[in-house]
Amino acid sequence: MNVPLEIHFILYKPAVPGNIGAAARALKTMGFKNLRLIDPCDPLDEEALMLAHGSHEILRSARIFDRFEEAVKDLDLLICTTAKERSAKHDYHSSRKIREILEEKAEQVQQVGILFGTEESGLPNELILKSDLAMSIPLAGPYPSLNLAQSVMITAYELSPLNTLEIPGSALSKSGEGQGALKRLTARLLKDLDVPEGSPLHHRIMERMALLSAEDIPLVLSVVSRILKI
Repeated sequence: MNVPLEIHFILYKPAVPGNIGAAARALKTMGFKNLRLIDPCDPLDEEALMLAHGSHEILRSARIFDRFEEAVKDLDLLICTTAKERSAKHDYHSSRKIREILEEKAEQVQQVGILFGTEESGLPNELILKSDLAMSIPLAGPYPSLNLAQSVMITAYELSPLNTLEIPGSALSKSGEGQGALKRLTARLLKDLDVPEGSPLHHRIMERMALLSAEDIPLVLSVVSRILKI
């Protein structure tokens, strides 16, 4: 039995109700339904409801979290978005390439999060570092920049073909294989090797692991499991 790839759009501390409403409408028009909000303003404010015309069910079913860690703990892969490249990551991927990356990893990834920052300052470096991959939307120049709802709309449009993508259930269920398992076991191995979370080496290794293809993930997972004697 095949299962659909689940993509969750996550807004970190959105402060403008209209942006939440417009984001919900963007998701609906592109065939998505999963919206998560971290420490948001009122998502059912009159302005949010007005701009979410035809997509109130997405607003009302949005999952609300107080903390970032709670919002992302069930995800196999977390992709953050940023308007510009920062020193927090070595590699930044165009929004036009993310769909291709997810298609290549489809058999080993089921739950994917796309993380968007605040209207005022985007995402803090701390959360960029905690993400598996970083994405930016190509612009003609640094100004004018996109607002939050526009960024959600473009990303949803780029990823909309994935709505028809199904994952063979056996590839994810067999021995807990998959991107999520690889991420957890690699973090455990690095801890055993005294490579602390937060160090540049830890971040770089986790970042490169996130780019492994569906074909390579089971191989690397097998090696990591043998080292850990699991």
